[in-house]
Amino acid sequence: MGFTPFPYEISLDAANYVYTKLETESDIINHHFDNGVPWMEALNEQPFHQNIIDDWDFRKSKTTTETHKVYVSATPLNFSRNGLAAYRGESDNMTLPAPWNSYPFNHVNVRTAYFNYCKRLIDFFKPDYFNMAIEANLLYVNNPTKWSEYLQLHQYVYAQLKSTFPDLKVFTSISGAHLIAGFLEGNDYVQQRLATLQLLEHSDLYGISFYPYLGKYLANPYPEGTLEQLFSISTKPVAVAETGYAAQTFSIDVGSGPITIESDPSRQQKYMKELLTVCEKFKAVFVINFVIRDYDQLYDENGNPRPALNTWKDFLARKYQAPVN
Repeated sequence: MGFTPFPYEISLDAANYVYTKLETESDIINHHFDNGVPWMEALNEQPFHQNIIDDWDFRKSKTTTETHKVYVSATPLNFSRNGLAAYRGESDNMTLPAPWNSYPFNHVNVRTAYFNYCKRLIDFFKPDYFNMAIEANLLYVNNPTKWSEYLQLHQYVYAQLKSTFPDLKVFTSISGAHLIAGFLEGNDYVQQRLATLQLLEHSDLYGISFYPYLGKYLANPYPEGTLEQLFSISTKPVAVAETGYAAQTFSIDVGSGPITIESDPSRQQKYMKELLTVCEKFKAVFVINFVIRDYDQLYDENGNPRPALNTWKDFLARKYQAPVN
């Protein structure tokens, strides 16, 4: 059970605060890279920009591998999940330069560069779990014309990684909301499940990304059995690759205009208890609550613990029983 080390504000104090909490309130850390790929350098096996190296060095220096498992996630998809990931160089999510901005997912340079990038991440962090594609099924949602070419990249990178690191758990994460009947307006959950099963043919785990308040129910109660339905879609060992639940009311722009999501700490705690109970039932490999302190999580913006933290710590203290398969 763990978190990413994303800080609640841009400061060294905030970063150190989060890592300190990770030491005592988790036993796994997720280094989550959704900010572009150093495409050219990875292709040509050249050094990455010093800003990337500094980031990696800082993360590694703060990671206690003696007590914590390490989970690294990366993706060849952009943040909008409709095309190739942006370029990461001096800064994050830079514009893709030509000819990369015209390459399909199955282009030999994309395949080679992305495998090299994944390999370098794995060699550096030596993770116990590696997510090679964050919420990959969303490409089928947002740009299905690219799905076939993406699957070729997905299959190639998975095969190469398993050949190079046969003992490493390599998988992709899935946006779970799209797999549940009636959870999203206008969504064909049957087609989404079929696309997901194509991904899971080349994935060691069924990794779920799920934020239940981002759906038609908002922060209101959703149908009983929703999580059991979601966890049952694949027979592969399940892991919650990322999740979270809002603990206070906020507004979000969904493209067609802002919507208000009304929540409070009690709703957050209810979700946390339900989620962890289902994780225990299905013997989940791990669960990542994306951030530990606002925006908008187990500690509030002032660093005060919310009720859901007690639920989290109760489950964290229980003895872990690994999945059979």
